[in-house]
Amino acid sequence: MTSNDMHRRAVLGGAAAVAAGFALAGCGDSGDDDTAPEERKKGQKIELTFWSWVPGIDKPVDLWNRKNPEVQVKVEKVSAVDGEQYAKMHAAIKAGNPPDLGQIEFPVIPSFLLDNGLLDLAPLGAARHKDKFFGWQWQQSVFGKGIYAIPQASGPMGLFVRQDLFERWDVQIPRTWDEYEAAARKIRKKGAWIETFSATNGNRLAGLAWQAGAKWYDTKGDTWIIGIDDEPTRKVADYWEALVKQKLIKTIPDRQNAWYKDLQTGAITAWVGASWGDALLVGNAPGTKGTWRAAPLPQWEKGGKVFANWGGSTTAVFAKGHYPKDALDFAVWLNTDSESIALLIDGGYGFPSAKKGYTTAGLDVDKPFFGGQEYSKIFADAGSHVDTSWQWGPGVDTLYQRLGDGFTEALGTGASFRSVLKKVQGQTLADLKGKGLKVESGA
Repeated sequence: MTSNDMHRRAVLGGAAAVAAGFALAGCGDSGDDDTAPEERKKGQKIELTFWSWVPGIDKPVDLWNRKNPEVQVKVEKVSAVDGEQYAKMHAAIKAGNPPDLGQIEFPVIPSFLLDNGLLDLAPLGAARHKDKFFGWQWQQSVFGKGIYAIPQASGPMGLFVRQDLFERWDVQIPRTWDEYEAAARKIRKKGAWIETFSATNGNRLAGLAWQAGAKWYDTKGDTWIIGIDDEPTRKVADYWEALVKQKLIKTIPDRQNAWYKDLQTGAITAWVGASWGDALLVGNAPGTKGTWRAAPLPQWEKGGKVFANWGGSTTAVFAKGHYPKDALDFAVWLNTDSESIALLIDGGYGFPSAKKGYTTAGLDVDKPFFGGQEYSKIFADAGSHVDTSWQWGPGVDTLYQRLGDGFTEALGTGASFRSVLKKVQGQTLADLKGKGLKVESGA
C-alpha cells in the first residue's frame, strides 16, 4: 500500500464521520509516490493551467493576470457536453498530468476523491475562507476534515416561460405541477409544446427528485445508502412519463440544436431550468428578446415553497498540480473578488456562492431580454428554500450515463420510467460495490 492509497483510504473513511460515508473494502497499489508540493520562491514567475467551460471565464482570468504578473493563469476550455470534461480530467489524473485547477461541479467531487484526484486544501488554511461563502455550498466540498474545492456558483431552479405566448393563448403561469400539466394541454391545442423531456439530462432529473423529497445518497456509519428508486423519484418519473405518453411534451434533448430552434420559433414555450439559464436563452434565442419571464418552480402542493438546485460548481486544485498555495489563492480570488464576480455574472455563470461582492439586482444582466423583469429575485428566493440536507455521493457521472441510457431506451421501447429507476438502482449498487465501497439499497 503506497502513501497515496493510505491518503485515499483516510479521505474516504473520514468522510463517513461527516455524512459522506466513504469506506473502502481494500486498497491496491497505485505505483505512485507522494511528492512534496512546489512552493514559489519570492519573485519567481509561474504559470498555472485551469480547465473550465464557464462562459466568459477568460475575462476574470485576464484581470487576475494583469494584477498578478508573477502568477499567470492559462485557461484551457473543455467541453461540458455529456460529461466530456470529466472523462478528460480523470484520464489526465490517471496519466499523472492533470492541470493545476479545474472546474468541477458539486455532484462529481466524490468521484474525484476516489481517484485521489483533488488536493486537500485544509493544510493550506482554506478553512479561513469558509465564512465568505453560503454554508451549504461550502459543505459540498468538505469530507471529513478535508476541504477539496472552493465553491463558485449554484443553480437554484425555476421556470422560464414565453410570456407573450402564454398571454396570447390565455395560459396561466403554473404554480403547481397539476397546473403545469393543464398548461401543457392548452398549449398543445395551439400546436406548440410547453417543454421537452430530455432523456439524457440526469442533472435536471436529480433536481426535480430533490424537490420532491428524494434522497439518492445517504449514509449509515461507513455505508452508503442508495435510493435512486425511492418513492419521491418514482413520483417524478410517473409524472413526466404521463406527459410523454399523452404527447403533451416533446422528447428531444434539451440544450442542443433542435431544442434551440424550437425556442426561437416558439414551438417550445417554457423550460424548467436554473438560474444560469438566463445566459443560455439569451445566447441561443436572441430573436425572442423581451418575451421571456422567470417564474418559481411549480410545486407539488399548492402554496408550497420547496425548491432544489440544478448544477453548482467549484474551482478545485488537483492533487498533482503545481504550486498549490498560489492555486488556492487564485481559486479564492476568482470566486470572492467583486470585480471577478461582476465579470463572471456578465458571462452568465450562475448564482454566486459568495455571500458578498454583488447585489441581486446586479445579477439581472439580461433584464431587457426578460422584458424588464428583475428575474434574479425569483432565483434568490428559490435558493433560500433549497433542502440543504441533500448530499451527493460517488459515481454520479456514471449514474447520469445510466439514467440517460435507460430513459432513451424506454422512450424507444415504451418501457416504464419506473423500470429505468429500478434498473439504475441495481446498476449503481453494483458500480459502487465494484469500487470497494460498502453500499445498501434504501429504496
